[in-house]
Amino acid sequence: MRIEEKFKELKEKGEKAFIAFYVGGDPSYEVSLEALKRICKYSDIVEIGIPFSDPVADGLTIQKADIRALNAGMTPIKAFKLVEELNKFYPDVPKVFLTYYNIIFKMGEEEFVKRCKEAGVAGIIVPDLPIEEANSLHEICEKYGVSLIFLVAPTTPDERIKKIVEKGSGFIYVVSTTGITGEREKLAKEAKETVERVKRYTDLPVCVGFGISKKEHVEEICKVADGAIVGSAIVKIVEKNLNDKEKMLKEIEDFVKELKEGTKKKLLNKVS
Repeated sequence: MRIEEKFKELKEKGEKAFIAFYVGGDPSYEVSLEALKRICKYSDIVEIGIPFSDPVADGLTIQKADIRALNAGMTPIKAFKLVEELNKFYPDVPKVFLTYYNIIFKMGEEEFVKRCKEAGVAGIIVPDLPIEEANSLHEICEKYGVSLIFLVAPTTPDERIKKIVEKGSGFIYVVSTTGITGEREKLAKEAKETVERVKRYTDLPVCVGFGISKKEHVEEICKVADGAIVGSAIVKIVEKNLNDKEKMLKEIEDFVKELKEGTKKKLLNKVS
């Protein structure tokens, strides 16, 4: 399913998007497949991280997950296979890759995007690819119908936001605060301000990630944004249950189910 179709479906249901992030291959290919199946049950869009040795945008939790996945033999080729497997069970949940540019560069931009299309990947996020250097990848993504999703930070000036939304598709990923990924107790005030700034220049859905780690955060951000992205808080469950696979999977499923509820409550209250 395309990302645009998912947002249209959610709008008709009166819901915002819940987007869950998980590192492919953590702590093994088999366990990550099972975890992602549980995640797909309650998520509107699933973001799968292709593990990389130098994930500059990620905090310690996701860095450690990348190391576990790489040590277990995870590769970009296996990431495509993972999406193919998931699409057999959950074809109506768009899958998005979060990958660093070096992985795309090594495979070749066109080959990477072509494989995304063949595997059923709906979009890609490349945190270390600046908008000024994205022309080639943008054209290839348009050719194959794969969304290229860009990040906007609180420090991004308006002129740069305009350039980003011109090339972006699927949704715009707003980074809630300056810094790296990770759980936080409170949602940054600047997140809401950044969402409002981005919405001045585009009709694309605007979703917020980095630091969203509980249902209350999801409810709060969904008052202004079109969706909430949760990553580190899910990956943390893996880390703390490495010796108990069943407990890990149950905790992930329960947590994701609870977070999804946060995309309904406030909007429905507002409507009523």
